[in-house]
Amino acid sequence: MAKTPRLAAGRARALGAPTRGTTNPNRLRRVDRWLAAWPATRSALLAEQVPLVVDLGYGATPVTTVELAARLRAVRPDVRVLGLEIDPERVAAALPSADPPLLDFRRGGFELAGARPALVRAFNVLRQYPEEESARSWAVMLARLAPGGLLVEGTCDEIGRRCSWVLLDASGPLTLTLACKPADLDRPSDLAERLPKALIHRNVPGERVHDLLAALDACWDTAAPFSPFGPRARWVEAVRLLSASWPVLDTRRRWRLGEVTLPWESVAPSA
Repeated sequence: MAKTPRLAAGRARALGAPTRGTTNPNRLRRVDRWLAAWPATRSALLAEQVPLVVDLGYGATPVTTVELAARLRAVRPDVRVLGLEIDPERVAAALPSADPPLLDFRRGGFELAGARPALVRAFNVLRQYPEEESARSWAVMLARLAPGGLLVEGTCDEIGRRCSWVLLDASGPLTLTLACKPADLDRPSDLAERLPKALIHRNVPGERVHDLLAALDACWDTAAPFSPFGPRARWVEAVRLLSASWPVLDTRRRWRLGEVTLPWESVAPSA
């Protein structure tokens, strides 16, 4: 019988389990910047009369939720951001930072506390779960989105220099994004340790994501003559080379930020 996500104790019946809680200011700047710029996520925010964004599992302090609200206001000044945590003590600690209705905090998990958001950011949440639960957790969150809503689920290191995330809608995963500070990498495959839960155990020969990282490493090697111009220039050239044989969706403007986005089907796990 399939295992269902654990219910946290209490009347709220929040779905999930508390995260480690690790957080740092500016840790999620790369995904926030992408959310504010990527056409699909911008459209989701602009389509709603009063857009609601949920930040799921913000951790021990609300700093990254506060930062998310500030960054998305560049797209929609009236955006409402709701931070959700299963741990009631974390919710209580976050409430002094609230500014309802534009920014608020509540107890909740994968069920999104009954909210119907246009956008959900769930970062460093599924990392603690078994791989087989990631798809079920996606399904629970997707079922609770507003019509046309989107989920961004991913992971990053403690200071936000190595990240990856999946964009999903009601139909399932749409894209995978790798994002980094190129100066922090020896090779692009260093990002393997921060792949989303659905992919992190698939970085083995025969899997598409393994092929992607191997191809990106090869392009990085070929781009070595760009090293005198700095790691960012080398990253841009490596992604340009990758785009000749992989369906890269973004442009040089995003590459210069240390990003590359591809369709999910190009990296999806094999059956």
